[in-house]
Parts: sequence; structure tokens; C-alpha cells
Amino acid sequence: MEYRNLTNNEIVNLVKQGCYCNDWSLIQVPDAFNTDNIHQARFEGKIKLGLLKNSPSGSSGIYSSFIKDCEIGDKVYISQVGKLEGYVIEEEVVIENVSSLTVEGETSFGNGIEVEVLNEGGGRELLLFDQLSAQIAYMMVTYRHEQKMIGQLEKLIQRYSDNISSSKGKIESGCRIRNVRTVKNVNFGPEVRVSGAQLLEEGSIVSCIEDPTIIGDGVIAKNFIIHSGSRVDSGVILDKCFVGQGVRIGKQFSAENSVFFANCEGFHGEAVSLFAGPYTVTHHKSSLLIAGMFSFFNAGSGTNQSNHMYKLGPVHQGILERGSKTGSFSYLLWPSRIGAFSVVMGKHSANFDTSDFPFSYITVEDGKSTLTPAMNLFTVGTKRDTEKWPNRDRREDPHKLDLIRFELFSPYIVGKMIRGSEILQTLYDHASKKQKYVKFKGISILRLLLKTCRKYYQIGLKKYLGEQLLDKLELGTFKNLTELRSYLKPNKSGLGDWVDLGGLLAPQEVIYQIVQDLKNERIKDIEQLQSRLKTVYNNYEIYAWSWYADLLERETGIQLEHITTEQIQELLMLWKVNSLKLNNMILKDAEKEFDQNSTIGYGVDGDEAINKADFSTVRGSYEENKFVQSLRAENEEIEKRANRLIELFENELV
Repeated sequence: MEYRNLTNNEIVNLVKQGCYCNDWSLIQVPDAFNTDNIHQARFEGKIKLGLLKNSPSGSSGIYSSFIKDCEIGDKVYISQVGKLEGYVIEEEVVIENVSSLTVEGETSFGNGIEVEVLNEGGGRELLLFDQLSAQIAYMMVTYRHEQKMIGQLEKLIQRYSDNISSSKGKIESGCRIRNVRTVKNVNFGPEVRVSGAQLLEEGSIVSCIEDPTIIGDGVIAKNFIIHSGSRVDSGVILDKCFVGQGVRIGKQFSAENSVFFANCEGFHGEAVSLFAGPYTVTHHKSSLLIAGMFSFFNAGSGTNQSNHMYKLGPVHQGILERGSKTGSFSYLLWPSRIGAFSVVMGKHSANFDTSDFPFSYITVEDGKSTLTPAMNLFTVGTKRDTEKWPNRDRREDPHKLDLIRFELFSPYIVGKMIRGSEILQTLYDHASKKQKYVKFKGISILRLLLKTCRKYYQIGLKKYLGEQLLDKLELGTFKNLTELRSYLKPNKSGLGDWVDLGGLLAPQEVIYQIVQDLKNERIKDIEQLQSRLKTVYNNYEIYAWSWYADLLERETGIQLEHITTEQIQELLMLWKVNSLKLNNMILKDAEKEFDQNSTIGYGVDGDEAINKADFSTVRGSYEENKFVQSLRAENEEIEKRANRLIELFENELV
């Protein structure tokens, strides 16, 4: 758009309308400019004004505001703004009743800010930037031993931040900023909604048309980045924080030096030096998450951890692997590490590592921190959680930063189940029958449960061995056994241990190749790093199939490139039997929700009949429960899928 200086008539009109400028020659406007909608405005410095005409979508103009060194686009509405300085404002923006909205000096708008995440004592510093993903953050925070890689990653982030750095801020098209007290050095993406915030300082609010970001009443945020589709409101206080896509933070929650990735929720409580991987949820006033790494996590009320032993300061840290939960008033003494899909109950003053035992209960028995391995494998909660997470992905932004795999039985988890099973067998072989407990990595295990818990892991393993083959068979087309063997043949990539890279399940060797390429400067910028990680995400099925094929050969001696129809039938039957067994155990667990104890508190003023009637009205019956019905339907589908394929290999494919 071409701009010109104001005409004398336009200046006269503006003065008549209560406007003031000590140098009108510094204001530029387009040819079709009209002064009608500018009243009681004071201008200072270099100003560009767009076409401030009313449109069907709303009013535009500048009223009772002070504008300094700004570029204002078409159809913008600015009213009752004490000071608006240093911004490029795009079309159809609304700024109303704001005390101060300014950019002061050169700033990178929250990019490049260093936060002390995971370890409050420092040493795991993370550089924030508006393209940060859980995967990049994980590498930067946990791979500190790879100093050359860390240095190169910091260089790439700093270069990215420097490119964003400016003395002019952006308020992109469609933004609505109303009833805000103070904003300093903040960038606003398209369609952002800010209403009632108290203070926003040194940050970026990333947004998009498909998934607007909302900042609400009473929010105080300093040194921050808040991403698309997120909502931060109700008196939240943030300092040195990253809020990822689809996050909800509200109800007076406070956080410092913390990062929250996709679909996290934080209400009422407090976070310090928290690495909140995807789907970390804390909803209670008395909960504190401190110096820990969590993902797919649910914090019970009163959840607390201690990272300070009153010696060298708050230098300890802990990890709860994906899918873990804490019961009400659970306490953990860092350093500790909890295995995936585990439940922690009670107060634990010992340091322990249960990462080799997924699906476990961690309780306090006889004054000891006690582990019951595999018990959470067949509970209703685990089944529900793994089904709800994909359905609760709030992200509508076409560019999703966090790369998330939701698989329950993945090479990462199954590998741990195998290790856990082997450890339990070793402990059993070496334990004395006089022992009540055996000890492993700081935690006690009841000796009498060693064999039983190992059997539970074996049920899960057998289910996995059949399930992977069944899923692969249903996706493929083949006319004979030769074609089938060719189809099933793996490419031998993705073997060895797997890692959970902030929600991305991947072979360790593949991630380490990215680390090496960073160290050797073969990855030149953030976009290239994102692309490499996305390739890992997209190749999950290829890697997982290779890992499965290797495991299948080690566990059963079956080679997929030489598999027989009899072996296929055997594996399918293995899947059917163990899937039904596992589901039936879950159904048995669900039945407890409808036993006599569950009816306590119902029918408060009546007899037993009223008690049952009240319970039935509110809770329904076991037989009618939707979860129970869906699990029974799943059992029927298991029978059908297995029988159909078994029949195929009996009668057709030879």
C-alpha cells in the first residue's frame, strides 16, 4: 500500500475532533484515508494509519488514545488506550480499555529466555522459543552429557531468537485486546483474545485462525510463550514459562521455570521447575509439582515432592514416566523414578527407581515403600486412560509442534515389561523363603508376589506378540504364502532399546543419530531439526515392526520371512486367549465399582431397598455401564477377528 502525508484539511478536521500531534508530518495515510473515526487521539513519533472505516464486521477508528510509533492497519478499533507504542497492528484488530501496550527497546518477545526446568538447582537450563516442542525440550534438558550437541542446539535457538528480535511488536489480524492493565514487549498472533489480564511482559502469544489463544481475567505473565489453542485465565501467575498447544491453565494456578506441553491442564496448584510433558494434569489447590518430569499424568489432591535435603540446596529431581498417577496426599522424595503407568499412594521417604516395572502400584506397607509390579495392567483406569487421550487432543492448529504416540503396548513399554519379568524371575531364584520382602533399587517387593506378577507381564507380552501380527495381516494384501512372507519381512531398523522422547516413542539409536548430526553441525536450523523428528514420528510403524520381528524371533524362534501358516494360527490364538483374559480381568476390576461398598452414602434416609434404588438411579447398573458394554463388545470383536484370520489360514492361504 502506498502512503502519503496528511492534507491540511485532514489536519484541521483531526484538530477539530480533539486530536493532537506535535509534528503532523510524521503521520502517513493511504490515498482513501478518512478522518471521520478519529477522535480525542494523541499521536507522537512516526505513525502510519490505515483505512479506519466501519465494516459489517464492526466499528473501526481511534478514540481517546495515545499512539506513538505505530503502524495501524485497516478496520482497526482503538479506544481508551493510555499508551500504545511500538506496534505494527494488522487489520481488524480491537484494542479497548488498555492502560499501556508498549514495546520498549530491542526484544525477542520471550524467545531465547533461559528457564531452570526439571532441576531447580540449575544445570538443565532450557531456552524458550516459539517453535519449542516437547521433543526438542527433552533433548536439551536430559541430554546434558552431550555438551557439544547442547551447544549446537543452543546456537540454533539463539539464531532463531535473534531473527525474531525487533524494536517493533506485532498484533496480528483479528486480535481482541480488552480491559488489560499493562502489556510490555509482547507479540500477539492472529485471532488472540485477551480480556482482563493484569500484566503481560516479555512474551509471545502464538495463535492461528483455526485455534485462537485466550488470555483471561487477572493473568500475570512474565518471560513467557503461550501457544495456539491454549487458555490461560482466572488469576494465573506465570514466570519463565512455556505453555504449549491446547493447554488449559486457570483457577489461580502459579508456575515458574516450568514448561507445559500439548493438552496439559493446571488448576489451583503450583509448579516449580516442572517439565510437564503432554497430558500432564493437576487440578487441586494443595498440589505441588516440583523438579519433576511427567507426561500423561494425573496428580491426586495434595500431591507433593521434595527436592531439598537441606544439604546442598534443592538440587534433586524425579521422573514419573508416561501414564503414571498419584493418589491423594502422595509424597515422593527426590531423587526417584517411577515406571510407566504406575500408581503412587502414600508418603515415601526413600529414594527408589521402578522404571523397569511398568503398570505397578507403589504403596507403603510395614513402613516400607513397596512395589507391586504389573497390577495396574488390568485395571479400569489404565484402559480408560489409553482410550481417552487421543480423543482429548484439543489441538486444532494445522502445525502441531509436539509429536505424540498414544500406543499402550509399544516397543518402549514391552521392552520394560520383558526386563521387569526377567528381574522378577532373578529375584525369585535368589530369594530365601524366609524373606517377606526382597529389595530392588531402593524399593521392597513382597516375595510371594514375584511369580504372580511375572505371570501378569507374560499375559501382556503374549497379547502383544499376537496383536502386532494380527494388525499387520489385516492391513495387507497377499495371494499366497510367498507373498505374505515378503510382506511381513522387516527392514531391520529400530532395533535395541526405545525411548520416550517427551511423548514420541522412538528407537534410541535413531534419536542418537540426530544427536550426532547436531554435534557435527549437519542439522543447520530449527526447521531441519523439526523435520528430522517428524520423520522419526512418521516411521514409527516401520521401526516398531522391525523391533517386533526381532523380539518374536528371540522369544519364540519364529522368523517372519520363513513363517508358516501353523505358526501364524498359533500366534493369533495366543493373542485371542490373552486379550480375552486381560479384558476379563479389567471387567472384574470394573465390577468392584458396583459392589456393596460402592453403595455407601446412597439412599441416606431409607432402607436397603431405597439404598439400592438410589444407587441404581444415579450410577446405573454394572450390566448397563457404557464402559462394561464397550469392553464386552470388544471381546466379541476379538473373537471375530481372530477366528476370521485363523479360518483364512486353515482353508485358503497355503
